[in-house]
Amino acid sequence: MKHHDIIIIGAGAAGLMCAATAGYRGRDVLVLDHAKQAGKKILISGGGRCNFTNQKVEPHNFICRNPHFVKSALARYRSSDFIELVERHGIEYHERDHGQLFCNDSAKAIVTMLLTECEWAGAQVQLRTEIVDISRQADGSFIVKSSKGDYSCESLVIATGGLSMPKLGATPFGYKVAEQFGLKLLPTYAGLVPFTWHSDQKARFEPLSGIAVPSTITAKDGTEFSEALLFTHRGLSGPAILQISNYWQPGEAISINLLPGEDARAKLQQVLADSPKQSLRNALSQWLPKRLVELLFSESLLNKAVNQLVHAELEQLAVDLESWKLVMNGTEGYRTAEVTLGGVDTDELSSKDMQSKQVPGLYFAGEVMDVSGWLGGFNFQWAWASGVAVGLSA
Repeated sequence: MKHHDIIIIGAGAAGLMCAATAGYRGRDVLVLDHAKQAGKKILISGGGRCNFTNQKVEPHNFICRNPHFVKSALARYRSSDFIELVERHGIEYHERDHGQLFCNDSAKAIVTMLLTECEWAGAQVQLRTEIVDISRQADGSFIVKSSKGDYSCESLVIATGGLSMPKLGATPFGYKVAEQFGLKLLPTYAGLVPFTWHSDQKARFEPLSGIAVPSTITAKDGTEFSEALLFTHRGLSGPAILQISNYWQPGEAISINLLPGEDARAKLQQVLADSPKQSLRNALSQWLPKRLVELLFSESLLNKAVNQLVHAELEQLAVDLESWKLVMNGTEGYRTAEVTLGGVDTDELSSKDMQSKQVPGLYFAGEVMDVSGWLGGFNFQWAWASGVAVGLSA
């Protein structure tokens, strides 16, 4: 049986970052993964360009039942540290809205960089390896039985991710290991995920498929995001919807402001002053796509001249434009979700090094924990920061 100081299960963002960090400390590191390829989720992220971090990362960009848990790791490994690593490897990148950073070329560059770092650090990455069994010995060491042989280690790191995107190989493996060793799990949900229509909504709104509009979307708890809203055949998507899905519970309404940053009443009064005989249809179609206008408001209302509208109608128009309430059927689930909410309860772990408080030598890194970031590179930054935190200690 071959012995290693550290075995990391999962060759994704957190696992590879952890491996390189630990390897540079002189630790004998083995990374095991059942996939044929390392970093599969990295490769498809950001439309194949990998939104690898964000210029402005703060603890409030993360959802965790213990909001203080993320602070230590994020402070010790900042987005500027990862940007420096990217620049050292000569990877060209650019910034988009809200501080998001993307590769100019391909996400492959990030995976290549991580594998190169592992190689330089002497960390071994072994793919196509199924884990058959994990056990802990009386001396505190771990035995990992796999399809390619049995291994022992002092420190075992679970970096297997969550349940999102099962077609990329996502499984509940990490949660099962946590349960096996008595750690508490919090319920898991699909996060950063599109919403789906009820059947009657689908019949009405499907013709809007492909239309995108600026919006501010608010959840029941008051959380709001101002980004693009996209109508699809199946429901609603776009950055604003993905963001708000992390704060939504089934059955709750979302509130959509179709004129973000503007005052609908003031705009209507301006039309009344400038073009009183203009039809409401034409007035609204200057602000929103005509197809959307014609689906949201009745034909009889749209055919009226603006100066024919009574005060109550103008008031209702303003409400509908600024706080259109919708109760969606549900979400598309893990199939298209970018993250998994919930997971290993962070109360079970040290916030300094992600080690189990009850099982010395057992560590967790990345998405398998109850930590989920906003859209925009935050989940990758958590993978890098938690991976480094474990790699410096394990």
